[in-house]
Amino acid sequence: MSTTAIPVTTPGGGYDVHVGRGLLEEIPALVPERARRVVIVHQPSLREVAEQVCAGIEQTGRAAFAAEVPDGEEAKTAQVAGFLWGVCGQAEISRQDLVIGLGGGAATDLAGFVAASWLRGVDVLQVPTTVAAMVDAAVGGKTGINTAEGKNLVGAFHPPIAVVADLDVLAGLGANDVAAGLAEAVKAGFIEDTAILDLVERDPAAVLDVTTEAFREVIERAIRVKARVVSADLRESGEREILNYGHTLAHAIERNERYQWRHGAAVSIGMMFVAELSHLSGKLSEAEVDRHRSILTSLGLPTTYRGRQWPKLEDAMKRDKKTRAGLLRFVVLDRIGTVSRIEGPDPALLLSAYAAITAD
Repeated sequence: MSTTAIPVTTPGGGYDVHVGRGLLEEIPALVPERARRVVIVHQPSLREVAEQVCAGIEQTGRAAFAAEVPDGEEAKTAQVAGFLWGVCGQAEISRQDLVIGLGGGAATDLAGFVAASWLRGVDVLQVPTTVAAMVDAAVGGKTGINTAEGKNLVGAFHPPIAVVADLDVLAGLGANDVAAGLAEAVKAGFIEDTAILDLVERDPAAVLDVTTEAFREVIERAIRVKARVVSADLRESGEREILNYGHTLAHAIERNERYQWRHGAAVSIGMMFVAELSHLSGKLSEAEVDRHRSILTSLGLPTTYRGRQWPKLEDAMKRDKKTRAGLLRFVVLDRIGTVSRIEGPDPALLLSAYAAITAD
């Protein structure tokens, strides 16, 4: 099957997101000629894959080192970043060398941050192995780690030299992980490419099946949205903010759940919240809010959250890096496919929107 190359433009250059099947074997060819040493950051479940990638790179005459990190958000800490800096030092990684991020969004975020900070910046090649990482985290150059105060508060913009999205590696994912990842793809549909929504509505079961052409089309369309927005606004000084649709409340939920929730599940609820907020603000129609609920539910994603959590969620949102001058800021929709923003909304409006998505 052919490979699709989706370009991302960055200041001074750019890179491609390679989407297809059987692409892991092509990774050694994407390592720059100048790179003689490579560190592969990977999660425990990907140990064998990391060893295969190491072997392929070593066959080209380079040295490769596998560095295992914890699963999920537990990897995105200063302590784990420090461990990887130590690996880079022991491996004698120079400015000409390379870091590879192999895993889900947490692993690619972490690997990108380590690459950005080691020697003030070495190349990173991202190999996402989850749906969410393919359509979101690994594309765009945002890197970061978490602190006790919030998610991704420490980081850097550090675009990769390439992204390799091998759809075959998704075969072992559980249904909940696939659905959670598709929340980010559906987000791209709500903010821009409504054909994604049509595909889900036409046959949600096909979209949930990682072996189908419908799934591949949704993934490629979502990546194209991300690539277009990132190319226009790498450092989130303007348009890139639209990619945060649903994320302000989602990050607060993740913190409230001590990062034990899948990111996509929190984003799904976050999108329902801002859909209700848009409706209460006189923007989205009730039918468009219902369309949010129907699409997300068809993928098995949650659309409600526990009641009596608002004070904690509101406090967490005020700590969010998207808050400006103490005012909460939300990406909303004027209609599906057309984005706008609300800054400093009436607290009563927020509470009403939250009440609309509470399960009790």
